[in-house]
Amino acid sequence: MKVIFLKDVKGQGKKGEIKELSEGYVRNFLLPRGLAKEATDGNVKNLEAQKKSEDKRKEQEKLEAQQLAEKMNEMTVKIKGKAGEGGRLFGAISSKQVVEALEEQFNVKVDKRKLDMEPIRSLGVTQVKTKLYHDIVATLKVHVVEE
Repeated sequence: MKVIFLKDVKGQGKKGEIKELSEGYVRNFLLPRGLAKEATDGNVKNLEAQKKSEDKRKEQEKLEAQQLAEKMNEMTVKIKGKAGEGGRLFGAISSKQVVEALEEQFNVKVDKRKLDMEPIRSLGVTQVKTKLYHDIVATLKVHVVEE
């Protein structure tokens, strides 16, 4: 019996895959648990349409990430911090503060987990790598100035 996997099943197949399996296994295990559905002509066409729309969505996300990366490479975020002698900060500038300043100054929303940075502990300009998509990385300049 041909089935379309709705979820990954260890040792059998991955989500969206079409495979020929024994009828007993399908009827007694996969169908009752909602792990697969029968591969009828209508279901196969629906799967193909879903794959096309998913590919389109991913392509759009990648394009938006590239545009955002180009913008972010030009940006310099300014953050004020209290500093002591030698330009050393009291405390540190965290990724959360960088994201908040980025949103406030440039109206750009980025998840703080996408920033690849250690806490900034000194005044000056620091380069922060931001992973926007699988293979798209932007470099953001963070300029820490004294209050």
